[in-house]
Amino acid sequence: MTERRASRLVTAPLLTVGVDIGGTKVAAGVVTYDGRVLDHVRRETPDRTKTPDVIEDAIVGAVRELMSRHEVHAVGIGAAGFIDVTRSHVLFSPHLSWRNEPLREAVSTRLRLPVVVENDANAALWAEWRFGAARGETHAVCVNLGTGIGGGLLLNGTLQRGRFGVAGEFGHMQVVPQGRRCECGNRGCWEQYASGNALVREARELAAANSPVAHALLERAGGQVGSITGPIVTQAARDGDPAARELFQEVGQWLGLGIANLAAALDPGTVVVGGGLSEAGDLLLGPARESFSRALTGRRFRPEPRIVRADLGNVAGLVGAADLARPFARRFRRARARAVDRRRRRQDWAT
Repeated sequence: MTERRASRLVTAPLLTVGVDIGGTKVAAGVVTYDGRVLDHVRRETPDRTKTPDVIEDAIVGAVRELMSRHEVHAVGIGAAGFIDVTRSHVLFSPHLSWRNEPLREAVSTRLRLPVVVENDANAALWAEWRFGAARGETHAVCVNLGTGIGGGLLLNGTLQRGRFGVAGEFGHMQVVPQGRRCECGNRGCWEQYASGNALVREARELAAANSPVAHALLERAGGQVGSITGPIVTQAARDGDPAARELFQEVGQWLGLGIANLAAALDPGTVVVGGGLSEAGDLLLGPARESFSRALTGRRFRPEPRIVRADLGNVAGLVGAADLARPFARRFRRARARAVDRRRRRQDWAT
């Protein structure tokens, strides 16, 4: 490699790839230093009953596709579940088949790039604090509404991961003793009442009961109860369907109750609501804010945090993961440039 090429290794734009692993999809994108997504790919998450290798194959395949079009220096992975304090292992993921999975090493070995693994909600909160709805905030909480509920906490520019790396699992706070069974193994978890899955489950149960109020929802799904999805319910609510609006009212009330509990414990200045369900906007956040104000401890005698919709939408997780990988990318690029320089010097000495 020429000296000019070695110089470009240091001066070329520092690009990282962010990967967002959810319960249903793998999304990967090339991200710049200022949070712009230059290129992205999306793949469905393989069946959760399959081996971890199958999911890793999907991650590696998506990143390699991006690497074929861009010079990439590091990879950040936002994964749903418990991430250990070293940010290398997925200890447990209720929506995937990972159990103490050494994800960082597995992916880094195959890609030959530095990899950092982060909880997906932490990654989303980091992106919103750096580039989105929580910019300038000192105390921020993220509530990510997707298949379940993810959460993150940031204080003075530092993500709070807890002693063992698994802080922020707000979705598994118990809000209904002996309530609905959760995939985590417990009952009555918050995400069973205020997530995208909760919205769809309630809509399907209403339709399966042959309730006349669910006729319009069932019609939108082609008469198939199992075809009712979150986007269908959301669009129906936007169009004024009373049943869909009632479903959002109920989910929003549960959301506001949970946020009030978080505010009592953490006293944030801003609560960012993200994830797929947040696309409903005020259909969800309106009832959530009303419920929050009713449930907040010390209401009327304390400042209340802002409850805002995430700015970055469904790319927040991958943007945050990519940005958290950037320090590793800088070290990797410098090390590679030094290796190229040493090789050039040996060649010059040999000649």
